[in-house]
Amino acid sequence: MPGSRTGRPPVRRTVRPPAGPRENPVARLLTRARRAWDRPLTAYYLILGGSLLITVLGLVMVYSASQITALQMSLPGSYFFRKQLLAAVIGAGLLYAASRMPVKLHRALAYPILAGAVFLMALVQVPGIGVAVNGNQNWISLGGSFQIQPSEFGKLALILWGADLLARKQDKRLMAQWKHMLVPLVPVAFLLLGLIMLGGDMGTAIILTAILFGLLWLAGAPTRLFVGVLAVAGAIGTVLIKTNSNRLDRFACIGATEMGPDGSCWQAVHGIYALASGGLFGSGLGASVEKWGQLPEAHTDFIFAVTGEELGLAGTLSVLALFAALGYAGIRVAGRTEDPFVRYAAGGVTTWITAQAVINMGAVLGLLPIAGVPLPLFSYGGSALLPTMFAIGLLIAFARDEPAARAALAMRQPRFGRKRGAGGPAGPRRWNTMRRRTSAVRTSGER
Repeated sequence: MPGSRTGRPPVRRTVRPPAGPRENPVARLLTRARRAWDRPLTAYYLILGGSLLITVLGLVMVYSASQITALQMSLPGSYFFRKQLLAAVIGAGLLYAASRMPVKLHRALAYPILAGAVFLMALVQVPGIGVAVNGNQNWISLGGSFQIQPSEFGKLALILWGADLLARKQDKRLMAQWKHMLVPLVPVAFLLLGLIMLGGDMGTAIILTAILFGLLWLAGAPTRLFVGVLAVAGAIGTVLIKTNSNRLDRFACIGATEMGPDGSCWQAVHGIYALASGGLFGSGLGASVEKWGQLPEAHTDFIFAVTGEELGLAGTLSVLALFAALGYAGIRVAGRTEDPFVRYAAGGVTTWITAQAVINMGAVLGLLPIAGVPLPLFSYGGSALLPTMFAIGLLIAFARDEPAARAALAMRQPRFGRKRGAGGPAGPRRWNTMRRRTSAVRTSGER
């Protein structure tokens, strides 16, 4: 053949098109992250995993921060840890029960829980029954060293009852009238606030007010309605603060870095000392100096300061990231549901946990006044841990109830079956794999 020395036909070479621009690794990573966030089970795993990690890390820090306090009280070093572990085990049972309950049962429990909370909160003010702790009479003794704080259950009661009330009014198309939006939600909330303030617990009252505002915002309350309720709450709060010297001193300690000549702002300043001495990775687990009597309430309200001292900036940012993930998952559950009760309840629980976490961390950082509220799922206190874990169970139940999440969970449940046709009844058994059932299940994007 002409043009070929060997007589063979010439080899045709394929011309490759010029390579396009390579995809940016950062953009590829963001795309993968966006796809992961959009999966149907993302909220479910964030709530379950985030709450579990916060609780376990909280148990570790309670054990570390409470040893010195227990020894100073002539108690075993693991005394507070054992009580917190017992509360966590009971709370895990409540979480599992709440996550398996249908929505109808949650709504049916709303009124009994509210009635029980109001009764116990009123019982606190009965002489001989109520117990005062740190100047606040909000406790009931159960015998021995066990006490219960009914106001913690009042938060859960307001969320469940308020969600059921607003959902029923929305079904009857009554939410367009402001009086149906406020009554009886606001009067009942003020009843709970009054019972709490009789005991002097300003911090819990602030959290309950945040829950009320969260429910009203989810219900679509107009701005002028918010302004009116906020003005009334602000006026009452101003009077309560100015008439109490202890509350005025807490506001005066915002941003304090040095103690006064009379020892004022002691707790706030030593909380800053603990955070500052932790550095990037902390002094080591159990090596805190401030917990040796310098920092009051090291295992309860100021456990975040001990965490910063022992685990450093990395530890505090990890705790903050876990709460942020929990808040994001709660907002996602509330935003994707079509059930009004689920939307109000999920939004109320998310408001409760995030608002309380922000107030606690803000007080430790010196950005907010010390309100005396524990860090949810993290600080010592069974009365706070039990209703919070039940509320987490609510979020898990709501996250599992999404149509796409139900389909994804059904695909992951192994099933056994017999092959039809060949083999008959005595035919070989085989797996009904996920791949074989994919076509029968709706895609993750379907609602």
